[in-house]
Amino acid sequence: MKLLVGLGNPGREYEQTRHNVGFMVIDELAKRWNLSYNQTKFNGLFSSHMVGTEKVILCKPLTYMNLSGECVRPLMDYFKMDIDDLLVIYDDLDLPVGKIRLRVKGSAGGHNGIKSLIHHLGTDQFKRIRIGIGRPQNGQKVTDYVLGRFISEEQPDIQHAIMRAADACEKFMTEPFLQVMNEFNA
Repeated sequence: MKLLVGLGNPGREYEQTRHNVGFMVIDELAKRWNLSYNQTKFNGLFSSHMVGTEKVILCKPLTYMNLSGECVRPLMDYFKMDIDDLLVIYDDLDLPVGKIRLRVKGSAGGHNGIKSLIHHLGTDQFKRIRIGIGRPQNGQKVTDYVLGRFISEEQPDIQHAIMRAADACEKFMTEPFLQVMNEFNA
């Protein structure tokens, strides 16, 4: 069993914002697999699907970004999942818009959603896909930037990144993560 978690904030006002690219990837997978979020548990929306013989759960925490771990830890406990089966998708200020980077572990790097996960999981040893959203320009506050929407010039790059991240998630269903990393980090 695998758990794919996209980080973001619930609610219409946050749809399509930079901070919600994790949700966008999970939504792309749900679209590809013709799924709807038919379950709510542990303050998260989720759906399950079979990929070959592997059950996969798609999850969008409804806790708001900074409390993401409050959804993920109980969900993992409920399904008796190992940390090796978790893949988290989220935005990254330190990568250019549209760049994706896969990692098997790491610090929070200032990302509050990842800080919450590390706190609740008790480890930073979980797989992740970081999606670049770039840095604010001209003195814009980070909070305003991440809660803002992508400008039209960024749309092709971010759409490409969402598709590539979803492709990487699908490969993770059937291939070792290090192999997926080598392919998508190239």
